[in-house]
Amino acid sequence: MVKSGTIILNTAARLLMPLQLLFSIFLLLRGHDEPGGGFIAGLVAAGAFTLYLFAFGVSATKEVLRMLDPRDLIGMGLLLGMISVVPAWFMGEAFLTAQWWTIPGIDFKASTPLIFDIGVYLAVLGSVLTMVMTLMEVDKDEP
Repeated sequence: MVKSGTIILNTAARLLMPLQLLFSIFLLLRGHDEPGGGFIAGLVAAGAFTLYLFAFGVSATKEVLRMLDPRDLIGMGLLLGMISVVPAWFMGEAFLTAQWWTIPGIDFKASTPLIFDIGVYLAVLGSVLTMVMTLMEVDKDEP
C-alpha cells in the first residue's frame, strides 16, 4: 500500500486542483469553436481529482465530491448526451442537427453541441474517477 501525504504533494494538490478544474471548464467551453471539448476537459478534471486522491486518499476525495458518486456522473453524462439530440426533433430537422440559442444579457451562445460536450465531460470524469478510486480502494485492502 502506498502511503499518501508528503508535504510537497499535499501542497501541490491544494494549489493545482482549482487551477486544473478552471482550465478544464475553459477547455469545455472553448471546444465547439476551437480545439478542446468535453473529452479532453474531462480528462483534465479527472487529473485534478486524481492528484488530490494521491495526496489525501480516497475518503478525502469522496468528501470533496460531497454527495456525488463518480458512477452518478457517468449516468448524468449519458443522459445529457441523449438529451442533446431532442431539440432537433422539435424543430423538425434531421437527427443530431445542431441548434443554437443566444442567451440575452451575457451574449453567450448555448448549443446542443455544448450540451453534448458537457455530457461527455461528465461521463469521462466519472469513468476515470471510478477506475482510479476502485484501484486505490483495492490497493488499500491488500496486506
